Amino acid sequence: MRDHPLGQLTLARMREFYREPEAIFWVFGFPIVLAFALGIAFRNRGPGELRVGVAPGPGDSSIAAVLDHSPALAARVLDPAEARAALRAGRIALLVAPGEPVVYRYDSTRTESRLARLEVDEVLQRARGRTDPAAVRDERVTEPGSRYIDFLIPGLLGMNLMGSGLWGVGFAVVQARSKKLLKRLMATPMRRSDYLLSFILSRLVFLVVEIAALVGFGWVMFRVGIRGSVTALALVTVLGALSFAGLGMLVASRARTVEAVSGLMNLVMLPMWILSGTFFSYARFPDAMQPFVRALPLTALNDSLRAVMIDGVSLAALGVPLAIVAAWGLASFSVALRIFRWR
Repeated sequence: MRDHPLGQLTLARMREFYREPEAIFWVFGFPIVLAFALGIAFRNRGPGELRVGVAPGPGDSSIAAVLDHSPALAARVLDPAEARAALRAGRIALLVAPGEPVVYRYDSTRTESRLARLEVDEVLQRARGRTDPAAVRDERVTEPGSRYIDFLIPGLLGMNLMGSGLWGVGFAVVQARSKKLLKRLMATPMRRSDYLLSFILSRLVFLVVEIAALVGFGWVMFRVGIRGSVTALALVTVLGALSFAGLGMLVASRARTVEAVSGLMNLVMLPMWILSGTFFSYARFPDAMQPFVRALPLTALNDSLRAVMIDGVSLAALGVPLAIVAAWGLASFSVALRIFRWR
């Protein structure tokens, strides 16, 4: 295999990669930095204290003292101009206006403000003698996989597979074309399919390190585990890497300049960055968009990765999303073989 054209081309692709420090950082370092920053910023620590303002009026000091005594609230009396500015800028979640009745001013579209309204009303009603007609008991639980970082790590892994597959293949192909290297390779006994397959094989070599780095970091720093089979996770990531390598080959098959392929890459990746549920659930989008969103390869890959890592689902139950990923890869590579421009 070492003397075979495919083996030599694969070795050349690998050397091109590890001789570029920038490429190593963006493939291995950047996802870890992003996971660390977002994992710290959105760690599960509860809502914290909700800041509440009390407008001047009869009994404003006593209302502020009652509210401030609650561990969930931080309240203080504000003058009218300061209160309006603080509410408008989001420095307070709710403004309480004393009187009969007590008035709550807040933005109902903000989750924090709606939570503050419930907390404030609970405290004030109890202070005025309200009692609950039914006895209740709280049982607080924390389920593995329910944290934001558990949701984020599979999404970052999918995003990294997409980015390294598209950028790694696309830039290398277009640079070789712009430097007339493809024209010289055509004069060799190399088969065209060997050249294109070498990009996919080189991606698989680095895939092990890529997965181990991100998943290992998630486990060490945040105890993000894999509830499903490690073999299933490996197969899903291999399929995803192959699919996006084929998509990268398709995008770069006709572009002549780095500027052109950069625009095409962004055109392909930007919708998936936004729609495919990497950083937040795509269920937030309207129902009319859901069929389109679910048909994207990154959406299907992220769903498969989360199903294995969070829910422990087997490969047999992932037929539809894996079929979507595979279909994108096969279609892209087949079309790329037909329309690839060597000159």
